[in-house]
Amino acid sequence: MDKYTPRAWQPHERPSLPGSPSTPWHPTHKRWAYALVGALVAITGGLGNALVIANLPYLQGALGATSAEMAWLPAAYVMTNVSMNLLLVKFRQQFGLRAFTEVFLVLYALVTFGHLFVNDLNSAIAVRAAHGMVGAALSSLGLYYMIQAFPPKWRLKSLVLGLGTAQLALPLARLFSEDLLQIAEWRGLYLFELGMALTCLGCVFLLKLPPGDRFKTFEKLDFLTFTLLASGVALLCAVLSLGRIDWWLEAPWIGVASACSLVLIMAGLAIEHNRSNPMLMTRWLGSGTMIRLALAVILIRMVLSEQSTGAVGFLQALNMSSEQMRTLYLIMLLGAIAGLFTSALTINPAHLLMPLIISLAMMAVGAVMDSFSSNLTRPQNMYISQFLLGFGGTFFLGPTMVLGARNVLANPRNLVSFSVMFGICQSLGGLIGAALLGTFQVVREKFHSSMIVEHLTLMDPLVAARVQSGGTAYGSVMADPELRNLMGIRSLATAATREANVMAYNDVFMLIAVIAVLTMIWIFIRSLWLISTTKAANSAASSSVTPPVQPSGALSS
Repeated sequence: MDKYTPRAWQPHERPSLPGSPSTPWHPTHKRWAYALVGALVAITGGLGNALVIANLPYLQGALGATSAEMAWLPAAYVMTNVSMNLLLVKFRQQFGLRAFTEVFLVLYALVTFGHLFVNDLNSAIAVRAAHGMVGAALSSLGLYYMIQAFPPKWRLKSLVLGLGTAQLALPLARLFSEDLLQIAEWRGLYLFELGMALTCLGCVFLLKLPPGDRFKTFEKLDFLTFTLLASGVALLCAVLSLGRIDWWLEAPWIGVASACSLVLIMAGLAIEHNRSNPMLMTRWLGSGTMIRLALAVILIRMVLSEQSTGAVGFLQALNMSSEQMRTLYLIMLLGAIAGLFTSALTINPAHLLMPLIISLAMMAVGAVMDSFSSNLTRPQNMYISQFLLGFGGTFFLGPTMVLGARNVLANPRNLVSFSVMFGICQSLGGLIGAALLGTFQVVREKFHSSMIVEHLTLMDPLVAARVQSGGTAYGSVMADPELRNLMGIRSLATAATREANVMAYNDVFMLIAVIAVLTMIWIFIRSLWLISTTKAANSAASSSVTPPVQPSGALSS
């Protein structure tokens, strides 16, 4: 039989979508093995990048780089991760997902091993780019392994677990990465990353996925489209990652990169729109259904940036160390795990809208709680709010994926388009959230700082007393009263900057809450409108002619 000829599958074995593995019956012990390998592979897909994000200040000193240069490390990961989603679905349909993963796992392991002997920024960026490519494959691979671990009646639960496990990488990395730095400084991170890659490679070789159908899918024009879209998306990721560091209106390259990104992406979409057999279904992606779904994913990912950009940045601004925040990181991880398992246990195809509203409500409550922070706030004051945010961040993923997958099952040709859209919205939502919140924090800090400094004058007895008390602290080491007075002024300026940062972060938390509430209201209103129109249509036509539309599909209707 030709390798591209579809096999004759049993009804329970048939792959659900082109390029996915078959689903034969497995004994219980083998299902447990598939579940463990799926969790390992999914976490490894994002753990290496998470280790870098959690330890950028430490790696900056080891690599001798500036803050702007260090921002290229996570940016390189996102660039290649988003771009590979364009080819990954077709590659696994024609060559098989396992072949793709094995090739890039070996490449990733070799690059990581080589970086242990080269201590410079360029090699670090190369490792992150390689990790982004293999991470795109590992996220899908972990999902398919998890599907093998569950019987068909629990297929949706396996989808939620496989998709959500990858989201545990960042809180997990923050929890133990400092111990890796103590083992071998920055090399400890890469040794662990190398070990995870080799472990996954061994598990993939030992426990193979069942075979699936393979089809000839690639066309020559696909690679032109990939080159244009990948280049455009990569430039967009670079702008979003470094815009608030080099500042949007100051660095000329940001404007040039933004313009080139727009041209390249539009050129790629124009080619796809006019092809007879396109890789991306532009008309389907441009429909109201998919636009609403994409917007919802981006907005929810933006709200979720409260943890990484908001709470962690706020505590670091108060000089909290990783050791002091370790329990908070554990709370974040427990919240994410609780949201993941709750979603898996409660997911219902007939009620997919409610989890989105619950997620947004919990994240809004957590953000509002954080918006009342002060310079006396410590990690333990954020346990409840960060648990709510962690819970909501994983609780929404499975239902959102199922909402979009409904349209794919109706027409499997849309699989590539949906996979690309969902991956890009996930990644760009996080980048847009970090860029927006980071920029907003800087702007609000300057505003509050100017307001505070405007009222600080030595003619005010309280200000003069504060300067004097600040200088008195240096009395044992400075005999000159002028120098002590200068140090008192510097101490007051430091306190003013700290208070301006606190108020700016409170504004950030409140902005996140507003975005969450507005998104929740939008989804709720859309649902009510669909319910009313559905009832009107059902009353005018026979149910056998016009099947009722489930209100849970508010975003996918």
